[in-house]
Order: sequence, then structure tokens, then C-alpha cells
Amino acid sequence: MTDSGVRRKISKTTDAHNRASARPLAARGGFFRRWLVLALAAAILLAGSIGTAQAQRRKGKPTSPVNDFQSRHFLIHTDLTPKEADKLLKELETMLGLISTYWGRPTSGVLECYIVKDLKAWPAEMLAKFEPIGLAQIRDEVGVCVSQRLTDGETFVAKSIVYSTSKDGVPQHEAVHAYCNQTFGRTGPKWYAEGMAELGQYWINGKKGVNADPLAIEYLNSRKPKSLAQLIITDSVLGGSWQDYCCWWSLCHMLENNPNYTKDFRILGNGILSGNGLSFEKVFAPKAQEITFEYEHFMDHLEAGLRVDLMAWDWKRKFTPLKTSGRTISAGVMAGKGWQPTSLTVTPGITYEYTAKGEWKTSRGGKKITADGDADGNGRLMGILMRDYKLSKPFPMKAAGKFKFSVTADLYVRCNDKWAELADNTGRLTMRINVPREEKDAN
Repeated sequence: MTDSGVRRKISKTTDAHNRASARPLAARGGFFRRWLVLALAAAILLAGSIGTAQAQRRKGKPTSPVNDFQSRHFLIHTDLTPKEADKLLKELETMLGLISTYWGRPTSGVLECYIVKDLKAWPAEMLAKFEPIGLAQIRDEVGVCVSQRLTDGETFVAKSIVYSTSKDGVPQHEAVHAYCNQTFGRTGPKWYAEGMAELGQYWINGKKGVNADPLAIEYLNSRKPKSLAQLIITDSVLGGSWQDYCCWWSLCHMLENNPNYTKDFRILGNGILSGNGLSFEKVFAPKAQEITFEYEHFMDHLEAGLRVDLMAWDWKRKFTPLKTSGRTISAGVMAGKGWQPTSLTVTPGITYEYTAKGEWKTSRGGKKITADGDADGNGRLMGILMRDYKLSKPFPMKAAGKFKFSVTADLYVRCNDKWAELADNTGRLTMRINVPREEKDAN
């Protein structure tokens, strides 16, 4: 499949929403400037209210191929049928509720959108009202958010208009930009703006699993993941293709859904939108190695339904070599999580003895099984070694046994199940590891 074919199907938006203009207000004293900003804000809000009222009057029975429809926060001009328009408005309102809660600020004013299903249905006099870039993007079956911003340096007012094809979530993507521009006056660096717009497009309330476009997942699985430095590089160097959007979405999805980084990622996002100078480097520099490791681990197992929160690594657990004094290391192992720490740093040449007692299930209606797993290996206890953020190949374990390695590394274990199916697993094992008596005698 060619890139152009994927572009038409995945219908990714362009980076033109960043072409919002900021116009400084006349410097005639603080009082005058604030009065002028408030007056402009009132004018914009009034324009939105008038548009909404007109939409209410025209919502009942369409009088032309292109009509206005409205909801609480959106006014759309579209050639969609009333049923299609109503469905889209509900989806936009749901998404707006999620992102306004996430960023902690209600939208400012009405978000106005031109949504095109078939450009041929639009009268020439209506197309003449389009921004040239808006018409160009719709002809390319994508979308754009055009914003105007007025500021006196302390206060701002902004108005955003979305021009979008009706296909494949593009209106939702552009509506995220419109919300950010109109509410905060900015969208942030391209990696954050586009990554969060994609995240907003895919959000489903109450669901944490990967819900991206299948073509985005297919693309990401076909390439080696970009490094953090490549993902957050300056806008002028990294383009705004749909492939870049896929990559930026994957980073934002991992950071937002991984409990190791969620809090800091939200602090970063609020800082970006408030314009206080926060950057990725300032917030995440101390965790760069962990983020790189977890992002690559996420990308290695990327598929629909994958839960980042269930595959997060425990970086707080302390590891220690097991001395030959007879001490036992104990660890709980949950069926519904990824690799979990045992607290044991294995030492080359030492034989360890272990037991894993308990039962778990790899599906809600499945049978309870032990660490030995079933006949197909499902539910079997698996082990892996980490050294300097590098992983060994996974190896099978069982309910009881011995192991010996030739390297110094930290031991992690998990229940063998498909990564995207961990959420319905239940149960836990208690694992105990010690050095057997004959090993102690030999030392």
C-alpha cells in the first residue's frame, strides 16, 4: 500500500493549525488594553451565541444540502444528514468533556466547524467563505484548525474555526486543537499538540487499552521506534506527516497511561498550555532511561487493547544478591500484570531454589491453574533478566525448581499470557527463592 493510500484511509490532519496569528494590542495603558480584550471577547462570544441560535432555528428540517447544527459547545456547518450530524455532535461533546476534565478548564466559547462529507454538495458562495488552507485540506481529505489570537501580553482572546473532512475521526482531532487554541491560546510544541489531538480522538471514557486506528498500529509495528530525542525534536526538523502523528500519539499514550509518568506528564501538559516554560527535558530528564526502556517495551508489544498501566515496570523495588546465609526472598506475582520484580539480583555460578505457590486464571471463565500452566503453556510462570536496561530472552519456570545463570542481573517474573489480554486475568502466586543447603555447603 502506498503512503497516499494510507493517508486517505487514515485521514490524518496537517500541522497547519499552528499557523494561528498573535496580534499585539495597542499599548495605551493597562486599563484600556484589558477593556479592549474584554470587548473583543464579548464580541466573539456574542458571534458564537448568534450562530448557535441560528442553528437551533434551522435544525428541524434541512432546507439545503448544507445546514447548521448545534450542541452545547459546537456549531457545525455541514452537508451531513441530520442523523449523521447528531451522531458527530454527540461524539464531539463526549470528547470535549474528557479533554476539558483532563486539562482542568472548560472550553471558552463555541467551537465552530465546517465539516464536509462531499465537497460537490457545497454551493460556491459558501465555499467562498472558507479559508484557502481550509479548502485545500478538505480537498486532500484531511483537516485544519485556523485560529486568530489577540493579546496584550497578559490577557488574550482567541477564535478557532475547524475545516475538516467528515471521515475517520478528523473532526475530533481538529476539535482538540480548537479547544486548546480557544481556551489556552496555544497548543504547544508539535509533538505534544498532535500527539494529544490523536489521543483525544481515540479516547473512550473508562477504557485504558490501545484504541488507535489499525493502520496506525500497523505502521508503528513495521518500523523501529523513534528515540525520545527524535520524537521531541524541534518542529522545523521533524515534519507533520500522518506517520509522525502515529509516533507522537504512541509517546503521549504511553506517558499518559503509565502510572510511573502520568502525574509528571499532566504537569508538563498544563505547563505547556499555560506557557510557563516547562519542557520535556525539564520534567523528565531524571527518568529518561526508564521512559526510553518502557516506551520501547510498549512498542515491542503494541496491539489493539494493550494496557500500558498493566505492563508498567516497578522501578522502586530494591534488588539484592542472595547471600549463602539461608535467607529467603519472597515476592507476590499477579496474573494480571506484566514483568514483576522478585527483588533478587542473581549472581553468576550460584544455584537458586524456588517455589511458586498459589493459583491463577488467564481468563474470567477459565480454570484455575498453577505456575506449571496448562498443556499449551498458558499461565505458566515465566522469568526474564534485566541488566543495564537490557532484557534477556524470556525463559519458562514452573511451580518449583532450580536455576543458575552466568551473569549478574535482576530477576523479573510474570504469568504467561498475551500482552493485550492481561486485563481479565485473576489470582496471584507467592514466590520464594533461596540458596539450597548443598549450595551453601559447597561455598
